[in-house]
Amino acid sequence: MSGKKHQRGIHELYDEDAVKADRVLWGREVDPLTRRGFLKKSGLLAMSAVLGAHIPFAHKMPGGLIPAALAGTDEPFAIPGKEDLIVLNDRPINAETPAHLLDDEVTPAHRLFVRNNGVPPERQKIDPKSWTLEIAGESCERPTSFTLDELKAQFKHYTYRLQIECGGNGRSEFNPPAKGNQWTVGAIGCPAWTGVRLKDVLTHCGIKDDAVYIGYYGADTHLSGNPDKVPISRGVPMSKALENETLIAWAMNGEDIPHLNGYPLRLVCGGWPASTSGKWLRKIVIRSEVHDGPKMTGQSYRVPCKSVAPGTRVADEDMCIIESMPVKSIITYPKSGILHQRSEALALRGHAWAGDRRVRRMYVSIDFGATWSRADLNAPKNRLAWQRWQAEVEFPESGYYEVWARAVDSAGTSQPMVLPGWNPRGYLNNACHRIAVRVV
Repeated sequence: MSGKKHQRGIHELYDEDAVKADRVLWGREVDPLTRRGFLKKSGLLAMSAVLGAHIPFAHKMPGGLIPAALAGTDEPFAIPGKEDLIVLNDRPINAETPAHLLDDEVTPAHRLFVRNNGVPPERQKIDPKSWTLEIAGESCERPTSFTLDELKAQFKHYTYRLQIECGGNGRSEFNPPAKGNQWTVGAIGCPAWTGVRLKDVLTHCGIKDDAVYIGYYGADTHLSGNPDKVPISRGVPMSKALENETLIAWAMNGEDIPHLNGYPLRLVCGGWPASTSGKWLRKIVIRSEVHDGPKMTGQSYRVPCKSVAPGTRVADEDMCIIESMPVKSIITYPKSGILHQRSEALALRGHAWAGDRRVRRMYVSIDFGATWSRADLNAPKNRLAWQRWQAEVEFPESGYYEVWARAVDSAGTSQPMVLPGWNPRGYLNNACHRIAVRVV
């Protein structure tokens, strides 16, 4: 028998049992009603030693929570056309952007996350001059095919900044763990997209009175290599399809869309899961029923219609399709883990967004959410664009702090401080983003 001892990481311990991990690592007991943790002196000393500083608001720290200083990684990986993205999977390629690299108001191409379900068409085999888009379906009056040049010539062009986010963004925090790419907070971006309105194209082709949904098909291939299998074919209700901001886009930030993000043509349905924004777009169907392509049925991109206890198995018929994404925010400056002088105020900034809604207010906290300070919030550039926020905080003494960010949307819905309701696939985690700051 091997004499080697299995080394278990902090994420493995917290994924297995967060409350037990608190007790084992720090001797912290958790109040089940308030979720506040009670650290014994020895545990407080142990956590402070690991974090490298005294923790002034330790008595307000929620239980079952990995300190932000220990919760992330910045290991870079090179992908053509991308810089410093963290790769979560290589078949298909899926990669996210560290929060501090999302500081631009308009997300540059090399910073936009990658989320693929199949294998993209080979870049060198894509000829935009011969690329065609077919509009069809049982509720289409005049099925038509357009070349890319015809789309550009026949319909008015629009440019919008549109936030696009993976439905599983934040999945890594769910407990019990959910299967799938373990996104942290970086599967989000807000580039400027240029194209034609989907509604203009659909109206040109004729929308029958019984139309209720659209669906898309792309040129990506199934991971199995079987040409008869479609990797993903999702869609949206007609009300979303006919919004002004829903685009058939060929450009991002004034240039061709990056290959891994859908070159030469894609849908952009801002504010809804990015899986509704089909890439390498070849066909759109107008449906008389809810679209039933791959990743539209079963439990894909669905959450329980009613709240369930963590770990509950939910029948397919009790799962509802995700539509508008929830209110959310990130801190993009400074980078988590910085060393800061107590004599100086710390400048903060980031972005906030709320699916189909607008963000109304923005707050920050340095005491684990016990108290909150109002941040300055900019108006969005256009509907469905994220909003820039700024704030300054001062620290009462030296030690380890976490800065938390919390947004409230136009309906008055706030981000939860730790985790929203559990779901089997780990979708829609919009818990407060937090960064670690050591004050000296």
